[in-house]
Amino acid sequence: MRRLWLTFAQAVTISVAVLFVLTTLKPEWLKGAAPSSVVEILEAPGAAFDSAAVAPGSYAEAAKRSMPAVVHIYTTKDVARPRHPLLDDPIFRHFFGERQDNAPPQRASGLGSGVVASPDGFILTNNHVIEAADEIEVALNDGRKFPAKLVGRDPETDLAVLKLEGNGKLPAITFAATDAVEVGDVVLAIGNPFGVGQTVTMGIVSALGRSQLGINTFENYIQTDAAINPGNSGGALVDSHGNLVGINTAIYSRSGGSLGIGFAIPVSIARNVLEQIVSTGEVTRGWIGVEIQEMTAELAESFGLPKVDGALIAGVLRGSPAERAGIRPGDVLLSVDGTAVHDPRGMLETVAALPPGHEALFRVRRPSGEVDLKVQVGRRPTPPAER
Repeated sequence: MRRLWLTFAQAVTISVAVLFVLTTLKPEWLKGAAPSSVVEILEAPGAAFDSAAVAPGSYAEAAKRSMPAVVHIYTTKDVARPRHPLLDDPIFRHFFGERQDNAPPQRASGLGSGVVASPDGFILTNNHVIEAADEIEVALNDGRKFPAKLVGRDPETDLAVLKLEGNGKLPAITFAATDAVEVGDVVLAIGNPFGVGQTVTMGIVSALGRSQLGINTFENYIQTDAAINPGNSGGALVDSHGNLVGINTAIYSRSGGSLGIGFAIPVSIARNVLEQIVSTGEVTRGWIGVEIQEMTAELAESFGLPKVDGALIAGVLRGSPAERAGIRPGDVLLSVDGTAVHDPRGMLETVAALPPGHEALFRVRRPSGEVDLKVQVGRRPTPPAER
């Protein structure tokens, strides 16, 4: 009996040792055959790299890790030549008659940056970098250039996904955890400003959750003072370990140059858009068909409401899911499926995250009291620019 117990104990000890080794050195062997994501994304490990080998105050290691995954994007498109003003002049037309302007269109070029999001060639960039482009060329950090095709784009977050075909494994960026960035963290902005070549600038995270800037429909920006200039759009914002925390997308400027206020799309939004576009070619969001207005003390008093919270339903689209569910103008939306709504942006993001066809419970406040309504969530219409 004792020998049997010793044999069992040794077998358990060996099994635990093998499991520990596999978990540490080859964790992918323990995963199931079905991939957890439609895109092969590299994720940051729980522990940072050894900082002892890095000189104090230097971010060279972070730059070395991330720079190979940041690419330059060159686009070309046909642009109609401006019509000569004489052709619209009545006196000219009286003497020379109607003349057609047969000048061929001009070829306009643009530049921007992008981030290799997976080793198999998917690239994240801004929608405005490739919008209306006829040809797209991507230049890697090592000098190689390849044509790229557009997989899909999402104008409402200003993101687009490109694909390089048949180039083998590419140096992909490592994605940081979705909640890894905080105000005050050091970040590096990497891109191709003004076409001078790949450039790294350093700053800190100045603020999180910036919205209501009028840039895009869905806004939840990281604000940074790392220098971002034209040409940086679509490039990487990385942390001090070289992990991707955002996609550089816009600057606040009165001169066209950096004034220390730049905005990046968080990696959580970028990853969600990437996976949806790679999987289906588009981004699908929930929609109920209402117009939302911010709640104020004056509005609450005029509607006879006891509190200033939630989001005011200012209008309901005829035939929309909201109208069919009984939501009326003047209702104040308090929560969606138990998630509290504090402002119009929160309501927009909460509803957009719901899958079309889902029956959600909307709690609204009326002068008569609070009411729960079941709403069959619809699919958010495609923006006119995408049609």
